[in-house]
Amino acid sequence: MKKLCLFFLLITATTSGQNKLDKLLDRWNTRNVPYISVETLALPTTNAILLDARAAKEFKVSHLKDAMRVGYAHFNTKETVAKLPKDKDTKIVVYCSIGIRSETVAHKLIKEGYTNVYNLYGGIFEWKNANFKVVDTLGTETEKVHTFNKNWSKWLTKGEKVY
Repeated sequence: MKKLCLFFLLITATTSGQNKLDKLLDRWNTRNVPYISVETLALPTTNAILLDARAAKEFKVSHLKDAMRVGYAHFNTKETVAKLPKDKDTKIVVYCSIGIRSETVAHKLIKEGYTNVYNLYGGIFEWKNANFKVVDTLGTETEKVHTFNKNWSKWLTKGEKVY
């Protein structure tokens, strides 16, 4: 049964790669950080440190449970590395709204020697679109997701848009 579930997850991940989101990410990203799908991240066996590369106001609306906000505009590599495990093979997943800002932050961690760093494909938008939970600053589940602005909000198809 597990093999069958993994097979369908792989099919979903590869077929969803041929959509408008993939084209958008290709336009903005260099793919210098490997992607991890929301489905893979949601698996119980995927044990990773979650880093949120969004602004504080976005994080306050909602974020992935147990995520640590590191920001983007004021991202500080030294401060972030000081909070991470010393083991450079630790699995780290960086996300933002859709996966653009997070690639930049994730690449900085790779340049610091971290070897198991991923960019969440589609970011918190795809996470919520796949019906996975997000929480507010109190750790309470919420439907709200900060969509940065009206233009970017079109990529969030589930949940309540806040901008």
